[in-house]
Amino acid sequence: MGLLDGLRSILGTRAESDAKRDADPDDLFGMSTAYLTMEAELGYESVDVGALCFSGVDSSSFREAVDEVEAILEAGREDTGTEFAVSADDHGYHWVVLEDSDPEDLITSLHFAADTFIEHGYGSRLLAAVFAYRNERGPAYWIYSFRRGRFYPFAPRPGRERDSNAEFKLESTLDGELEVEREKEYWYPLWPDEGGTHPWE
Repeated sequence: MGLLDGLRSILGTRAESDAKRDADPDDLFGMSTAYLTMEAELGYESVDVGALCFSGVDSSSFREAVDEVEAILEAGREDTGTEFAVSADDHGYHWVVLEDSDPEDLITSLHFAADTFIEHGYGSRLLAAVFAYRNERGPAYWIYSFRRGRFYPFAPRPGRERDSNAEFKLESTLDGELEVEREKEYWYPLWPDEGGTHPWE
């Protein structure tokens, strides 16, 4: 299985039909305090990377939306130093990957990118936002499903294993600070592709 096998059903059509409420990019600002809790209470440090996953449309208006996202992020890079790249993976999904040592700038840039797609009428193409952390046990991610309007934790380990204890600890600690997905079936793992890396690595 590749990086996002099944993503269309978990974060896409199926999640859309099962959605509890409309997704709101303002939810991303919950990470503004969550990253402090991650460090102070759980010993996780931000690795200064965030990513936005979306599915493309073969149309000029969608290309214009992507161009505007890049223009906004380019202007932000001059102001805040937030680096970014737009790419596609082997499965046809598109990614906006951002790097910044200031989590607030990172979160704001991801919000601007997501909000721009929504303003252009392509909010339905947004799939997930990813926030990366690490402690002595390994990496952990908070993933926001736009179709579900919820966050969930993902703590991968070598051999395509998940650290369930770490994920449940993340859930219990951040529940209330983030809108956490209650239904565990939607805690979909974003495994590295065959090359062994994620788009944000």
